[in-house]
Amino acid sequence: MPRTNFQELLDAGAHFGHLRRKWNPNMEPYIFMEKNGIHIIDLQKTIVKIDEAAAAVKQIAKSGRKILFVATKKQAKDLVSELVGSVGMPYVTERWPGGMLTNFPTIRKAVKKMVSIDRLAKDASWDNLSKREKLQISRQHAKLEKMLGSIADLSRLPAALFIVDVMKERIAVREAQRLGIPVFAMVDTNSNPDDVDFVIPANDDASQSIKLIVGIMTDAIREGLSERKVEKDVVEADEEEEAPKRSRRKIKTRITEEEDSDLNVG
Repeated sequence: MPRTNFQELLDAGAHFGHLRRKWNPNMEPYIFMEKNGIHIIDLQKTIVKIDEAAAAVKQIAKSGRKILFVATKKQAKDLVSELVGSVGMPYVTERWPGGMLTNFPTIRKAVKKMVSIDRLAKDASWDNLSKREKLQISRQHAKLEKMLGSIADLSRLPAALFIVDVMKERIAVREAQRLGIPVFAMVDTNSNPDDVDFVIPANDDASQSIKLIVGIMTDAIREGLSERKVEKDVVEADEEEEAPKRSRRKIKTRITEEEDSDLNVG
């Protein structure tokens, strides 16, 4: 069963593309028609692509890996941080820090710096610092948190990126391509779908369109995490059930070995 329907996408304005003069010819397969000089996206194809992307992100989440969401445009920031934060995935909604992926060790150092400042603020030695020192450290922490806050727990490179507006986030797309990291993205009629592994043709400017599609992706992630937990619980239950049996087998083996040893002595 599709995760969304034609009417939901229509109501969200997902079908509105850009003016014809701004179009990228590579988006032609996803364009239904032109109306009043504006390209209209084929929502039937959008539905198919949403389902493909949702199935893939679900499997990534189920495997225990991370998907990094990138959406720095004004109308997407709050929506993405709220939706993505609810499933515990990392996101970038402020400026993309150059080298975020290609120079990941440096980013990890910055995260460690932020964590060490957190620890310092809770330590007794914090009270011994001057007001000026405290202010400088607090400003440094605020700057780091703004840039790195939601990716602080990202201990290794993400398994995939989900991007809202590949034109705006082209640096992130380029870094992912260099490292072979799959890119999922909402792709409008002015963008190049060839740079994206999982294309979702849709309006990437309307907040309702962004909310609907990112919401579908986070729902799929939630399902993947839930299935992972169920499978983990089943494995742990099986192990608990098997433990006494293993213990009994060990005891039997030891008794048999002792009996054999007594016979040999005799």
